[in-house]
Amino acid sequence: MNSYSFRPIHFIILFLSIIFLIAPHVLGSPDPSKPCYGKKIKGMQCIPEGYFVRGSNTHDPDEAPEQKIYLSDFFIDLYEVTNEDFSKCIEEGSCKDCLYNGTCDYIGPAYGDLYLKPKQPVLGVSWYTAKEYCEWVGKRLPTEAEWEKAARGPKGNLFPWGNKPANCKLAVIEEDERKGCVYKKINPPNLMPTAPVGSRPAGVYGLFDMAGNSWEWVQDWYSENYKVCGEACNGKDPKGPCEGEDNCPGFDKKTLKGGSWWWPSSYARGSKRRAHVPQNFPEYHHFGFRCAKDAG
Repeated sequence: MNSYSFRPIHFIILFLSIIFLIAPHVLGSPDPSKPCYGKKIKGMQCIPEGYFVRGSNTHDPDEAPEQKIYLSDFFIDLYEVTNEDFSKCIEEGSCKDCLYNGTCDYIGPAYGDLYLKPKQPVLGVSWYTAKEYCEWVGKRLPTEAEWEKAARGPKGNLFPWGNKPANCKLAVIEEDERKGCVYKKINPPNLMPTAPVGSRPAGVYGLFDMAGNSWEWVQDWYSENYKVCGEACNGKDPKGPCEGEDNCPGFDKKTLKGGSWWWPSSYARGSKRRAHVPQNFPEYHHFGFRCAKDAG
């Protein structure tokens, strides 16, 4: 029997195999099996870089036009910020600058104890307060494009789980006049509260409550539609009008995404947009948020 001999071709194959294995790490090339180059941040999920379908040509006019947008990889919170999370910021003397500088007049839910359980999403915060909290924890608000990709996935599904309409098994919404999917309708309706975060199955990318529970502030100023917004809403990593800067002449409202416990399935679509003044007054609403972070 002839013994096996190691020929030159075997050295070449071995060398190429080693290069293939280490190249993504040594050369910095993306490894599709490890989004964000394998980085991890507790309580957050990496959304891998690439194109996704943003907007819609068949729903509300402000969602048009539907188009492909390229985003760099980024991290986003698995859950909406909770009362428990937010209270830590308040206890340390932060997250209330808006009360001192006049960019809000109230912080927190106006419906009382039913909405103040530790694991419920924090509600009734201004955009400025949401921004302050995210910065306090070393993060930032997600851009509208980032939020929408995280909610819909790369192919532009209507909802985090696909294209099946939202129902109470999938999201905390209003169904049959039952706010927050409570067991039965109660009057007044504010006695039907939000649910603890993560009470429904995770959607695409493993994120919770990207449809329903609380509306979520994003970084962008609200534009009438993406065509009006122009280049600021197109290209790579769009940040909306004025690149999301705090002052934006001609724009006075910020964007919210995701629907809430108060509204039906159609409001929980990933492309659905809502506009409101960032101060959240004099017209006050029960808005929440989650944070994001650059992957780099």
